[in-house]
Amino acid sequence: MSAPENQISPLAAPITSLWGVGEERARLLARLDIFTIEDLLLHAPRRYEDRRKFLPIRDLKLKEAATVRGKIVAAGGKRFRKGARAMFECVFDDGTALLHCRWWQAQPWMEDWFTVGREFLVFGKPDSLRPRNIDHPETELVEPSDDEFIHVNRIAPVHPLTDGLTARVMRMLIWRALEKFETDIAEPAIALDLKTFPTRANAVRMIHFPEELTDVEIARQRLALDEFVELQTQIQLRRKRFEASAKALPCGGDNRLMKPFLAAIGFKLTAAQASVLREIRSDLGGANPMRRLLQGDVGSGKTAVAACSALMALESGFNVAFMAPTEILAEQHFRNFTKWFEPLGVKVELQTGSRKSGEDGGLKMEDGKRARPSILHSPSSIFIGTHALFTAGFDLPKLGLVIIDEQHKFGVAQRETLVRKGNYPHLLVMTATPIPRTLGLTLYGDLDVSVIDEMPGGRGAIKTFVRAADKLPKVFNFIREKISAGRQAYIVYPRVEVADTDKDIKAVTKEFANVQKALSPFKVGLLHGRIKPVEKEAVMADFRANIIQAIVATSLIEVGVDVPNATVMLIENAEHFGLAQLHQLRGRIGRGEHESFCILISDQQNEEAQSRLKILEQTNDGFKIAEADLKLRGPGELLGQQQSGTMKLRFGNLVEDLNLIRQARDLVKLHLDFRQTKVS
Repeated sequence: MSAPENQISPLAAPITSLWGVGEERARLLARLDIFTIEDLLLHAPRRYEDRRKFLPIRDLKLKEAATVRGKIVAAGGKRFRKGARAMFECVFDDGTALLHCRWWQAQPWMEDWFTVGREFLVFGKPDSLRPRNIDHPETELVEPSDDEFIHVNRIAPVHPLTDGLTARVMRMLIWRALEKFETDIAEPAIALDLKTFPTRANAVRMIHFPEELTDVEIARQRLALDEFVELQTQIQLRRKRFEASAKALPCGGDNRLMKPFLAAIGFKLTAAQASVLREIRSDLGGANPMRRLLQGDVGSGKTAVAACSALMALESGFNVAFMAPTEILAEQHFRNFTKWFEPLGVKVELQTGSRKSGEDGGLKMEDGKRARPSILHSPSSIFIGTHALFTAGFDLPKLGLVIIDEQHKFGVAQRETLVRKGNYPHLLVMTATPIPRTLGLTLYGDLDVSVIDEMPGGRGAIKTFVRAADKLPKVFNFIREKISAGRQAYIVYPRVEVADTDKDIKAVTKEFANVQKALSPFKVGLLHGRIKPVEKEAVMADFRANIIQAIVATSLIEVGVDVPNATVMLIENAEHFGLAQLHQLRGRIGRGEHESFCILISDQQNEEAQSRLKILEQTNDGFKIAEADLKLRGPGELLGQQQSGTMKLRFGNLVEDLNLIRQARDLVKLHLDFRQTKVS
């Protein structure tokens, strides 16, 4: 709702400028983040009631939501002998039948509000039909008044509320705001096709007071498109300003390190990896600093692509920073890169919160030797670490490339802090959590996107099974068989310890002894976030060496842990993990030549929880799983850390609105390109 430049819109007026909103009501509205007239007008309804014709009470159906209108013919409260729990009940009559409504743990004010003779609208799902009963219905008092036409004989909106603010009052305030300010609702600077969409002012009225229910989706799409246009404007302007101010460092490389590296690694890059590397090489030698997101399913070979990208910068005489979200993953990358790069004469440094390379003789390698200590801040080195890389006391000279692994574990601010350590270094962010297209165009819209959509050959298949807890003895027998055959296993639980409120949820500290007993005489290790880093390192070293045959762990192992001999993953209380997280955990197996097995244990009878887990049985495709997770759980699980700068969407839907997001992106690009052409 924009006003002419340098002019404050009337919609920015405080909510107290609206008749009927005093200090107390303004305080209640503030709980809903409503501070201005515009906030009120954009307070989207959560549902609608068609009050042009109410359902007779006699026609109510079991478990089907409906709205009825009736007068109270009886009301009263009950207090039970044991404890202080109270119940309030009232009986409504509409001339066709009686409806009993009950509220458990009733409040004292109910006796004064629900009095005999008052007429109410009642919304809810009947719990029984003999007698007809609804527990905890929504109600709204019917008061004959001049504004009655706002509340009945129409499709009425029901907005999100807070204690002390009724649906009737909210509806009345929005009606008044529209009557006074509708003409001040202006079109945005980037014009939309009004043959396809209503004007913004009409859309705001339609979203609150539709003539037909079909109007609601038309209005929502118009207002959602406005939100996406605003978001895309921020994204594309940020990218254009960056490109105008930042000159790229020449990091294209000359292949003097790349060729011997590719010859020595023992496997051939897939066509998808090679294609992505061509894109990255073009970026590293381009006029603007690279800002690229690399997506690839678990086990697709992103680390090898990252290593090649790092070599390009190293060949060009620049240092590289490689940031991982956990010390376990940082140390694993340190081992791999040391093994790969030191024969090429490249120094590999480690910087985590608890350890630096060169301390205590370096990290223990797979062959039992210690990584060779090196001199910190040497030229043309790769620095691998956790968040310790962007601490104030750690300097990264001549930084040419920043690589961030599992970037969704970091916030935007952390990413920017690391990038600012250099003079506009190139940036490659990687994720094994496939990002649905809607999020890719919004949250990561300022990044170019590359996808590794091909898995390396020679990998064993992964089979996934969902089982009830009573099958655990058979599952542990199966794990024993696989360990006897030389394989290894992960057993994962959702908690470190069991809280009193979560007695049905298992925890590693409590189950560790049970697993040791079930898998005896095989050796079992323990791994979770509260164990000291040196102990974690020792457990992982023994697991890699097959001294430990099974690890009992939390989701700490979900990213990057790579032990090709581990072929069994048992996850208990699987319903407490998101689909994307379960897919990440499953990615710890199937990394070698042997067939692998993921077993999800859940006694959750909830139909939605069962259908979620069944998705993992049906597919190993991370992108399909990510799309399903987005639909089932919303974007929070995939967004990870708080992404600063992401606007709040009132009408846009990051699950369903891919076409609107694309339309907004194209509109903004056309507008900015035209404006740039006009200026030049």
